[in-house]
Amino acid sequence: MVISLQIPMSTSLPSSSSSPYLTPQNVRNFRTFCSINARAKAKIPVPPINPKDPFLSKLASVAATSPEALLNRPVNSDTPPYLDLFDSPKLMATPAQVERSVSYNEHRPRRPPPDLPSLLLHGRIVYIGMPLVPAVTELVVAELMYLQWMDPKEPIYIYINSTGTTRDDGETVGMETEGFAIYDAMRQLKNEIHTVAVGAAIGQACLLLAAGSTGKRFMMPHAKAMIQQPRVPSSGLMPASDVLIRAKEIVTNRDTLVKLLAKHTGNSEETVANVMRRPFYMDSTRAKEFGVIDKILWRGQEKIMSDVAPPEDWDKGAGIKVVDGF
Repeated sequence: MVISLQIPMSTSLPSSSSSPYLTPQNVRNFRTFCSINARAKAKIPVPPINPKDPFLSKLASVAATSPEALLNRPVNSDTPPYLDLFDSPKLMATPAQVERSVSYNEHRPRRPPPDLPSLLLHGRIVYIGMPLVPAVTELVVAELMYLQWMDPKEPIYIYINSTGTTRDDGETVGMETEGFAIYDAMRQLKNEIHTVAVGAAIGQACLLLAAGSTGKRFMMPHAKAMIQQPRVPSSGLMPASDVLIRAKEIVTNRDTLVKLLAKHTGNSEETVANVMRRPFYMDSTRAKEFGVIDKILWRGQEKIMSDVAPPEDWDKGAGIKVVDGF
């Protein structure tokens, strides 16, 4: 605290002790003022600060060495307050060095968080949550190859919620080869593939669901699966001969899809071709019966199945003696 005393001084002070300006009381007050002002210039008390904060550290250093730089601030300045202490002031800090207050930022991450696909990929999870367009196919195939390169022995988990090469309204958005590309990549991997349907697995997406490793194909209780014939994309202004060529290609893709579904579901090609004449929807129970999946996932099933005793224990508890052959 600085005490300001107004002590008028004349240009030529009289030497007489009767002068009203040089009374003993005024002299003592003047000496007190000089002493307090000298101590204030020597050191300004600074409250505790965060030692990791470069701005506050610089401010404290200036306050300790040159307090007049802080006390004699210009009235009209184009520079924000106290930022002129730095050679190149920064109005914004980078995310890795924002640490203004320990109480607010002690739990703030020191680096930006990764994106969601990177977090899933770290857990060896490939999520197909869009129709099978070229961009999705490129990403999925690249992730599968990367996971095999990282560890060819650990399983890969593919979560599927896709309408295949069509949208939910039936409009074609991708060629059938997009689904076949992911299918071929899955079959070439050395890893065990776990497939899980979490929403919808329609058309080519249903083929990917059924193409998982045997015994490792799962489905959520309320997910849906559907198989259908490939759709002919819009012909637009194509000539009739080109439309015929396109139709023959669609028939070829349909036959290929029938063969692959029959192979992975355990049904005959005739059975698959018959149900595919119209869209064939399956809930989790029906999909398991048709052979698209192996298990239905729901919370608590492991405990219930572990508590179920085998038939031999039930017979033994009922007093039934088992005879060979009967």
